[in-house]
Amino acid sequence: MVDLDDLKARVDAEIEANADRLISASRAMHAQPELGFDEHNAHDLLSGLLEAGGLSVERGAYGLPTAFAARAGDSGPLVAVLCEYDALPGIGHACGHNVIGAAGVGAGLAAAKVAHEVGGRILVLGTPAEEGGGGKVALAEAGAFQGVDAAMMIHPAGLELTRIRAIAIQQVHVTYHGEAAHAAAAPDRGRNALDAAVLGYQAVAALRQHIRPDERIHGIFTEAGEAPNVVPARASAHWYVRSPTVDGLTKLKVRVLEALGSGAVATGCTMEHRWVDPAYADMVDNESLLAAYTRNLERCGRHALEPDDDQQVVGSTDMGNISHLVPSIHPMVAVSAPDVPIHTTEFARFAGSERGDRAVLDGARTLAATIVDLWAAPELMNAVRDEFAGHLASGRVSGRATV
Repeated sequence: MVDLDDLKARVDAEIEANADRLISASRAMHAQPELGFDEHNAHDLLSGLLEAGGLSVERGAYGLPTAFAARAGDSGPLVAVLCEYDALPGIGHACGHNVIGAAGVGAGLAAAKVAHEVGGRILVLGTPAEEGGGGKVALAEAGAFQGVDAAMMIHPAGLELTRIRAIAIQQVHVTYHGEAAHAAAAPDRGRNALDAAVLGYQAVAALRQHIRPDERIHGIFTEAGEAPNVVPARASAHWYVRSPTVDGLTKLKVRVLEALGSGAVATGCTMEHRWVDPAYADMVDNESLLAAYTRNLERCGRHALEPDDDQQVVGSTDMGNISHLVPSIHPMVAVSAPDVPIHTTEFARFAGSERGDRAVLDGARTLAATIVDLWAAPELMNAVRDEFAGHLASGRVSGRATV
């Protein structure tokens, strides 16, 4: 009979033995932030740690130069631990992906030590470009999640939460075309593309009153003319459209385009648009898997709360797409004070602090222990599979990564 407590004590010891290396990796990524699909140093650093730990590593996996896939184990349930490591323009690791990458590698190294004994398989997957690039979707389309029984990761935040409220999102670029003219000598001969963009913006502002309170539309102007005395012949904007579900997003996208296009109609201009693929799906957490994670988190002295209106993190992630493909979780691990939001320079400082270091080790411990539960407790793995099958049957998940 498998002794779960002994197995978890052994994976804890393995993480402790690797603690200095994991923290150094997190700090190194934090000190040298890299944008999506350009995370070459992070890719090499984490791949090297996994290779040094005895795992077989495919660098540049699935056709993505900064993705990696490390494997251990010969039989049993296949569990994927996902590592993110891209940063944000201008503010570095303000989303704490350095913590995610190091914790995922730590969990993989520890779980691999008992994989053969327990009868399980581990896949540590380096997933580039979460911040808008959809690296996980590209990996899924290339077959990276084929045969995966469960997928998991942790994400730093200001709160200890069971889940992120990840809503579906798609970005759109819009460009307005008018006709240039001298703004003083012959304004009647012009058609003002900037006016079209401004009116489109105002139409979206009016639309916000009539959408669901949990939907979001926000955008910026990216091109607005070149000289005040020339009627702008071209203007452009970049918008995010978010809704709690993929179905809601599909409907909201139509309304947003109509609002944006109204500016072109009113000014005698034309508008073209380009939706940015991939769209990010809503996150559907597997409750059976999440319950096991939460129990293991308490071993680290941490207690995850269920989000409510006052304590939550709302955003979007390509992990949502993976949750429609395989049973998945995306819990939040506290690294800062609750009043410090992610995607800020202050949060970036916490991600590279001792609190970030502790989240790396606690996150690795909790993920590794949850992997052990999936391998050693067939009833848990069956519950995870049955729950996902129920979501498929009800249509709550699509069974596809691309939405």
